[in-house]
Amino acid sequence: MNTKINYGNFVLGIDAVNIQVGGGVTHLIEWFKATDATNLVFSSVIIWGGDSTLNAIGNYPWLIKKSHSFLNKGLLWRTIWQMFFLSREVRSEGCSVLFIPGGSNYGNFSPVVTMNQNLLPFELNELLRYGFSLTTLKLLLLRIVHIRSIRNSDGIIFLTSYAYEVVTKVVGKFKGLTTIIPHGHNPLFSSRPKEQMNIKYYNNVSPLRLLYVSTIDQFKHQWNVVEAVNILRIKGFPITLNLVGNSYPTSMRHLNLTIDRLDPHRGWVCYQGHVPYPGISEMYKKADIAIWASTCETFGIVLLEAMASGLPIASSMKRPAPDILADAGVYFNPESPDSIASVLQSLIESPSQRAELAFVGHQIVKNYSWYECSNQTFSFLKKIAIDHRPI
Repeated sequence: MNTKINYGNFVLGIDAVNIQVGGGVTHLIEWFKATDATNLVFSSVIIWGGDSTLNAIGNYPWLIKKSHSFLNKGLLWRTIWQMFFLSREVRSEGCSVLFIPGGSNYGNFSPVVTMNQNLLPFELNELLRYGFSLTTLKLLLLRIVHIRSIRNSDGIIFLTSYAYEVVTKVVGKFKGLTTIIPHGHNPLFSSRPKEQMNIKYYNNVSPLRLLYVSTIDQFKHQWNVVEAVNILRIKGFPITLNLVGNSYPTSMRHLNLTIDRLDPHRGWVCYQGHVPYPGISEMYKKADIAIWASTCETFGIVLLEAMASGLPIASSMKRPAPDILADAGVYFNPESPDSIASVLQSLIESPSQRAELAFVGHQIVKNYSWYECSNQTFSFLKKIAIDHRPI
């Protein structure tokens, strides 16, 4: 029987104030879910955040959830609370270390560990895709905040080597310790690779189904994927495209204009919007090929979901996707519909290649475990707490 090891009265504080949606919330949910008495090396964990985030996280005997009216308001109010209230709260709770998975540190508590989950502020060519807009201004301000936060951190967690390299070029030498801890994959998505059939067995009534799961955003290039699928349909391939995810308004308008031009009756393109986890799992099971066309990612947990679901993947050649997929993907230039179409065509025409990619991906994804992520994260946070404890 596993018993909790006594590490003394070390308390972990977590600033989840700016973790609102997407991968950040998923990370917290899966990290805590994978935590048990054998890998919890703190006497307790206190997390501050908005009600929606805290409610999404499970309840555990070692976890204390704390909110505030400011944390359920807009970014300005949340930032004011982080600047003027958070450090005092962390000290009053006797925290040994503060972990900031959102990456923005506005307080003066020490020791602090930040996590890099957003590369947009560090890749100017990607950031400037938003043009002259409030989003661009926000990201430029976030760039300043994240650079300052990382430089002042006692520890920094990166999800991939690529993210470490990108941030290092911008920030320079780090004061704190660094580590690379990848995400894990959710067993909910585990499915045996399906049999891959020759394209001649598909038709317009029973088409080959392409699936792209991701937020509709400037650097995700869904409109290029739509253009590519249209090229293949003109050539006679019976295929459809399913797009799943939240949307950035400007990007959604761009996507809708593209779909209106190429498929005005929505005969072969379907945009599903946001779909909860269980529903996405079912979509993977119904799909034949997964697509990933992003040019700016710290990790790309969707790649793990697709691999775990037993799907062959056509992916952006932009790192870190090739680092994660390795031989489990075929790669295209996400900014070129012709490149996307060419790679998709070769994959569609080769059921043996599809089967091989699905098999390899199903093996690779076994290396990504939330339990290991939990172990490594707690161990790193504990090391920072011990190294900085008062003498």
